[in-house]
Amino acid sequence: MTAVYEPPPSTKRTELTTLVQQHQAGVWRYLRYIGAAYEEAEDLTQETFIAFARSQFKLRSEPETIAFLRTIARRQLLQLRRRQSREVDTTELEAAEAVWAAAAPHDGLEDYLDRLRDCVAQLEGRSQQAINLHYHSGASRAAIAAELALEPEGVKTLLRRIRDALRACVERKARAT
Repeated sequence: MTAVYEPPPSTKRTELTTLVQQHQAGVWRYLRYIGAAYEEAEDLTQETFIAFARSQFKLRSEPETIAFLRTIARRQLLQLRRRQSREVDTTELEAAEAVWAAAAPHDGLEDYLDRLRDCVAQLEGRSQQAINLHYHSGASRAAIAAELALEPEGVKTLLRRIRDALRACVERKARAT
C-alpha cells in the first residue's frame, strides 16, 4: 500500500513554502551539477522537497538545512539511477559533493558559478566538445566516444581530467579574488 502524503499543519506548510522558495533553485543547480539531466533535475527537486516534508528534520541553522537538502537530493538521484539500471560512480559523486560544499558556503554559489562559466569558456577543442556533449546534450559515454573517436574508457578519463582542470581553474580564480 502506498503511503498518502498529508500536508503539514498550516504553520509547517508556511515554513515549507518559505523553504522551497529559498532553496529550490539551489537544489536544482546542485542536481544538475552532480549529473541530473535538465528534466530529471526538475522532477528530483520536487521529490527532494516532498521527502524533506515527510522527514523528521527539525529546522536548525541554514548550513545544516542546506546540507540536509543536498543529502536528500543526492539520494533521490541515486534512486533514479538504480531504477534506470544505470551505473553510478559514487566516487565522482562524492568528489562533486565535496567541491560543491567547499565552494557554496564561502562566497556564494553565484560567484562559484561565474568562475566555473569562465573556466568552461576557456576550454578548447576536444575538451570543449566532450563537456558540451556530456553536460549540455546529455550524451552517453559511448555516444561521446563515437563522436570523438575514443574508447568509452578514454571518455571517462578525459571527463575526469577536464573536471580536475576546471576545479583547479575555479580554485585559482577564487584565490585571486
